[in-house]
Amino acid sequence: MNYTELLTSFDLSITQWVVVGFATFLLGISKSGIKGIGILIVVALAFVFGEKASTGILLPLLIGADICAVIYYNRHANWSYILKLLPWMVIGVLIGVWIGHDISEVLFKKMMALIIIVSVIIMIYSENRKSETIPKSNVFSGVAGFLAGFTTMIGNLAGPISNIYFLAMRLPKNEFIGTAAWLFFIINVFKLPFHFFVWKTITLETLVLNSVLLPILISSFFIGVSIVKLISNVNYRRFILIVTALGGLIMLFR
Repeated sequence: MNYTELLTSFDLSITQWVVVGFATFLLGISKSGIKGIGILIVVALAFVFGEKASTGILLPLLIGADICAVIYYNRHANWSYILKLLPWMVIGVLIGVWIGHDISEVLFKKMMALIIIVSVIIMIYSENRKSETIPKSNVFSGVAGFLAGFTTMIGNLAGPISNIYFLAMRLPKNEFIGTAAWLFFIINVFKLPFHFFVWKTITLETLVLNSVLLPILISSFFIGVSIVKLISNVNYRRFILIVTALGGLIMLFR
């Protein structure tokens, strides 16, 4: 097959191309630091390609956006939080690979919806406690890391979990973004072989589709950077909560 034939093998309608292009645009915006809209991206791609197949299409785009974020926000990363979460995330990914390998598409969808809704409830509860106390327990970090790893493998849905954790840690805006950028770049690269060789959700066809969407991704990242500069720390936290909740409701009722 040549490049065009590989691309047309998806047989997407004009509407579907618009949805995929818009989801890619939102991904660039999201990775620039406007957190919370990641759920909308997952929902949009799942609508076009199906829940499980969409995870393989999204992952290379996530890594491309992670590279942009790591380069731009590198100096703001707090490695102490990355090192706390990463080992537990690796364990969560491995369990997610095992559980998600043979489950049905219907069950996969229900798991994704449940993860989102529970995450939103926890986020709202956490934010409304009005507590300025920063959790220092290793158990809290371990549970957050494990859940983030599991959910990122099942449906690229670790955003709500990591948002909860970094909100609880009271990280300033840029440190929040820079730390998340490095954390997810590392874990997304770790996930690649499992999508290639175990789930087989990344193929030559999906990579060709990714290459077409890459210019949208890069341009939207820098648009997002400009927007992030205009958002205060307080409004940044509120925005994350509102958009994450909206995405969870869409996944539940779609």
